[in-house]
Amino acid sequence: MLSYQHGYHAGNLADVHKHTLLAWALSYLTRKDKPLSYIETHAGRGLYDLTAPEALKTGEAAAGITRVEPLLPPDHPYRVALAVVRAQHGATAYGGSPLIAEALLRDCDGIHLAELHPREHAALADISGGRLYKTDGLALAQSLLPPTPRRGLMLIDPSYEVKTEYAALAKLLPQLHAKWNVGVIMLWYPILVDNRHRAMVRSLTQAIPGALCHELRFAPARPGHGMHGSGVITVNPPWGMQDEARRLTQLFSDL
Repeated sequence: MLSYQHGYHAGNLADVHKHTLLAWALSYLTRKDKPLSYIETHAGRGLYDLTAPEALKTGEAAAGITRVEPLLPPDHPYRVALAVVRAQHGATAYGGSPLIAEALLRDCDGIHLAELHPREHAALADISGGRLYKTDGLALAQSLLPPTPRRGLMLIDPSYEVKTEYAALAKLLPQLHAKWNVGVIMLWYPILVDNRHRAMVRSLTQAIPGALCHELRFAPARPGHGMHGSGVITVNPPWGMQDEARRLTQLFSDL
């Protein structure tokens, strides 16, 4: 589970889907003058160079963020966060979810980032101002809930290298929701050719009525590549998030 390297995939269409919804949700939550907690279970290194050999080898960023960003409104929270990252780290920098969150959150908000991979954790420690944990993110999530402040958002973004993760998450999310019934919990998952996500999604939408499930389909990044879509399940979706999801669906349909 420590072999996955996101540098090859940073800024791909799945990232755009996930990060657009994340940025929108954080922007919405920070409109209220009350502090919040942000928790991320699989943070990664947080910062990527889209001209690095890994990114150029796959071309996923060129088909993803490079293509989609100009189609978003200039004041969209995702574009605002990316501009902050580039101002801090250079024109070819791409912020992962930790830096997107840090760009949009305030000094009064708490940030908790878990990353188990040694090199990814070390890279994240060099750039992040959040509280870092070199530990299993899902175990950390269970131990932190409910957080202080109690308002907030958790992003769960595993690599899904092990097939059993789907069944494990189907059991875990309702437990997290029971511990933190006011928290916004976002779970990303890939849509693969074998549709192995379906049982997990069906279980979660039955166990947590009102959860928002948003899926996008797109062409594989290259011939033989197994991922042809991206999904996000949001527990306690903020008001208006369904409209944002519909806008994304339309945007992707026009690509």
